[in-house]
Amino acid sequence: MRGREHPDGWVPEVAGILTAEQLLATGHSIAAAQQRDGAIGWPDGHVDAWNHVECAMALSVCGLRGPARRAYAWLAASQRRDGSWPVQTADGSVPDLAAESNHAVYPAVGVWHEFLVTGDEAFVTRMWPLVRSGIEFALGLQRPGGEIAWRRHGDGSADDYALLAGCSSMYQGLRCAIALADHLGESQPGWELAADQLCHAVACHDLAFADKSRYSMDWYYPVLAGPLRGLAAQERLARSWDTFVVPGLGIRCVRDQPWVTGAETCELALALDAIGDQARALELLEQIQHLRDPGGSYWTGWQFLNQAHFPNEQSSWTAAVVVLAADALSGASGGAGIFADVAAGPMAGTAPGAGCGCASADSVSRPLEHS
Repeated sequence: MRGREHPDGWVPEVAGILTAEQLLATGHSIAAAQQRDGAIGWPDGHVDAWNHVECAMALSVCGLRGPARRAYAWLAASQRRDGSWPVQTADGSVPDLAAESNHAVYPAVGVWHEFLVTGDEAFVTRMWPLVRSGIEFALGLQRPGGEIAWRRHGDGSADDYALLAGCSSMYQGLRCAIALADHLGESQPGWELAADQLCHAVACHDLAFADKSRYSMDWYYPVLAGPLRGLAAQERLARSWDTFVVPGLGIRCVRDQPWVTGAETCELALALDAIGDQARALELLEQIQHLRDPGGSYWTGWQFLNQAHFPNEQSSWTAAVVVLAADALSGASGGAGIFADVAAGPMAGTAPGAGCGCASADSVSRPLEHS
């Protein structure tokens, strides 16, 4: 059975690991962290659009439609005129006017996911201008090699480097935005070309990205987000498996620290599920349950030499990715395939072992601040 039925679908359930009731409690822990204006922030109260959208997706999977829609209303209210989103502090102020490209693209993933879960056509129509302007902001930062610079500063200048995990995530966002455009009859051939170029850069040109290889996200994100599939994906995950995976505990956030984190572990589970390796995905989801609080929330990480939670916090985004991994592995919601199905473009998977012929791309960067 997929889980527990609710009026809008099913709350996922993963036999022997997480019951529907437990996952619903996790959904409620995310809703409890939501601010009055709909924002879902970090434990310190600051808010970025990427983690916020991930939480909105988890709320929707749990059938918590009211909190999910308040989260999307916050996106609409806080988007800047140029299509970007600021990083806000706990009091709603914006001390840094810079805007990150991956923050502008990820709402497309959330909007397409919400449509897959609910089938709400009015929601898609209402959110389409927001998605379109976010994509255009990011594509304004695309470089000749296909990679997209990390951010634009408040003075209008762009960073002179790109980040591999961020660009991988933006590939998924572009594919979701293209799906939305096609659904609405507003095809975007320019986006198709941009997505293909970005996919090629991620799969085949590691020197295009800043070196952030100590972070596990740079290792698995090209698989999680779709640029690598098939043999190329399997080879990439095998290459650094022993570096990052701590048997029985999960995966390290950074390779040189004795620290496993729930979000990275469950994202790797999603990547494994996307390439058909459900057995190891289930193992990772089960292992990371040592971070679960009895109330349903999740600790961010575990410092296994000191035998202590680190940092000493429970984070909404960690809870969110647990829910998304459980949904993917159970197939409960209409959005369960949002990661596995993303590699739909003609360039997806074009890497060593999949027909590209480029040199192997090593793990080299990290934009998303799960640590």
